[in-house]
Amino acid sequence: MDEGKCKEASSKYHMIGGHGPNSYSLNSEYQKQLLVSAEDLIKELTHEHLNIDENPSLITHNNTFRIADFGCSIGPNTFFAVENIISAIENKSNQNNSDIPEFQVFFNDLIDNDCNTLFRNIPKSRQYFVAAVPGSFYGQLFPKATLHFAHCSTALHWLSKIPKKVTETSSISWNKGRIHYSGAANEVKKAYSDQYEEDMDVFLSARGKELVNGGLMVLVVLCFPDGVLSSDSSIGVAFDIFGSCLKDMVKIGKISEEKMDSFNLPFYYPWPSEMKALIEANGLFHIEKIAKLASPMRSKPDAQVLTYHLRAVIGGLIEQHFGNGVVEELFTNHLEKLSRSPILVDDKYWKETNYFIYLKRKDG
Repeated sequence: MDEGKCKEASSKYHMIGGHGPNSYSLNSEYQKQLLVSAEDLIKELTHEHLNIDENPSLITHNNTFRIADFGCSIGPNTFFAVENIISAIENKSNQNNSDIPEFQVFFNDLIDNDCNTLFRNIPKSRQYFVAAVPGSFYGQLFPKATLHFAHCSTALHWLSKIPKKVTETSSISWNKGRIHYSGAANEVKKAYSDQYEEDMDVFLSARGKELVNGGLMVLVVLCFPDGVLSSDSSIGVAFDIFGSCLKDMVKIGKISEEKMDSFNLPFYYPWPSEMKALIEANGLFHIEKIAKLASPMRSKPDAQVLTYHLRAVIGGLIEQHFGNGVVEELFTNHLEKLSRSPILVDDKYWKETNYFIYLKRKDG
């Protein structure tokens, strides 16, 4: 196992735990609805590509089927995802008049993830055995050829680390005065995309080792349409607004300019063509399907919903870097500024798309 890679992702990259108003569990309905959108695709493609009778390695000798959800957070969405997968496998077994296997499910996230909340949320009616596996999914977490199905939803936009170049004052990629590549110089965007390329190769190579030949993997990835810039999206604008809130704190002396310049958000949103090229370059998986998922939003969220969601995702990062004393003021200021932003009413900013990717491990 490549221990160095496993340790590379920062343990502070985790969602707000518990069940409070700022928690991920209460601010992740968008992610839940993406899983709903993917449900029929998982059933259809699993029926087509899960061939246990032809490939005995797709199940253990004692009829156990192993599933892992990478980047599971604290629930309840991860349980919904797992139950979709299990339902698809049970349907295929019933149609083939095969014995339904026993299911062993592994929930993975970083070591600082709120696993107590995760465990408390585990459905009492579950029909599977449970284990938690701490560690970064940017590295091998299981022995070779031990998993049959891997799943990762709305987690692969998190980088393993901030690109070093964007925080080096002597670098042409130094991202001074900004917190993301959105609206930044091309050199900053290139540093982020290079890091993403490296991370995706590590992720795919690790899953390639862990999955059996013919094993399946579902990815749900937040992307921008080909050619669309982050700065032209609602995400990019929200990040720019948050950056302006940090600048306000610098002006009044609540945080130092150096502290702000050393902070960058560890997110990268690829184009679909970029994702496809990275999977093909890795070479370990057949791409069975890439499909755009329907947007889970029936209407644009209001400023408060967007701010709560942002806080659930990055609140831990802010507290870790700047201290707890500025968190409340920062997000209050963000809410006020966001409420005056055109992204709440103008359709041109809502360009984010979510892609469903279904992969099959190549033999060998």
